[in-house]
Amino acid sequence: MKKFLMAIAGSAVLILGACGGGEEDEGESGGGEGGETYDETAAEESYQANCAQCHGENLEGASGPELPGGHSEDEVREMIDNGGGGMPADIIEGEEADNVAAWVADQ
Repeated sequence: MKKFLMAIAGSAVLILGACGGGEEDEGESGGGEGGETYDETAAEESYQANCAQCHGENLEGASGPELPGGHSEDEVREMIDNGGGGMPADIIEGEEADNVAAWVADQ
């Protein structure tokens, strides 16, 4: 079942990436907390590959909680690093985690 879900998530990333939104250039940076920027395309791909299984395709929640706005980048990064509430720690690390944290905080 886990392989099936991973295959679905991977397929969704490829399909969504191929379709594009037509409004932004690939790899365009979004605004982050404090004027920082992040790579929106890379953040969405990382989220879909590592987080969407639990937090939903659109951050609406699934087996894990929804990720509504209002979380700071630091709060999101702390949860990624330390886990909690059933979420394992360090699912993603380093710059990838920084990028996803900035993107989630901006949603």
